[in-house]
Amino acid sequence: MNKINALFTNNRDKKILSLYFCAGCPTLEGTSDVILTMQRRGISMIEVGIPFSDPLADGPVIQSAATQALKNGMNLRTLFSQLRDIKDQVEIPLVLMGYLNPILHYGIEAFCQSCVDSGVSGIIIPDLPFDDYLKTVRPVADRYDLRIIMLITPETSEDRIRFIDDNTDGFIYMVSSASITGAQNSFDEQKQAYFRRINQMNLRNPRMIGFGISNKQTLQAAQGNAAGAIIGSKFVTLLNESQGNADIALDKLYEALSK
Repeated sequence: MNKINALFTNNRDKKILSLYFCAGCPTLEGTSDVILTMQRRGISMIEVGIPFSDPLADGPVIQSAATQALKNGMNLRTLFSQLRDIKDQVEIPLVLMGYLNPILHYGIEAFCQSCVDSGVSGIIIPDLPFDDYLKTVRPVADRYDLRIIMLITPETSEDRIRFIDDNTDGFIYMVSSASITGAQNSFDEQKQAYFRRINQMNLRNPRMIGFGISNKQTLQAAQGNAAGAIIGSKFVTLLNESQGNADIALDKLYEALSK
């Protein structure tokens, strides 16, 4: 069974915590250590960002991390090499998050093959048109047992959400707002209503809520309305402040999430 499916099957009553970080930031060689430290510290699933020069859906924190990673020399071939080195040590799902351009340049078939060789279970491509997913990407990903994770926002129509639910597997990435990534102090009533509306749809796929989670209030709101939460900008900031020491960054993150 794909590790993503196994995670949600085996943790139906547990609120899952997934973290995002950008491969190659703050240091080129730190990616493996960050992943293994997260696993040791109880993180359920990891999103590994593929740095790109024009990350349209990302806020300033992740944009800056991507810029630094590229300056450090991170690219897909280097990332896959690093992941292959620790493949046998990683038991939790790894999900690559990146934009379409570098993946197309690498080649869809070659990319999926490298994902399998590196222990990757899923892929998030924010700028992948759904029609292209159905016609071009999904047939290849299915052959490699990879999950292509789609995003929904408060502006996504109910018909579109149900279509995504019917044609994807793994989980649905439920973006908390229609804006770019970035930490928030709370989710207002409009976002809470959005969470409730999606809950009432009784979708087939589990959902993970991301964008803006940075403290106890936003974490509880996310975990109370989905299978779990995804934290990105807050952890990226703490990892940079800790000069790549993931243990220190996680200590600070868990402290922030308790307040």
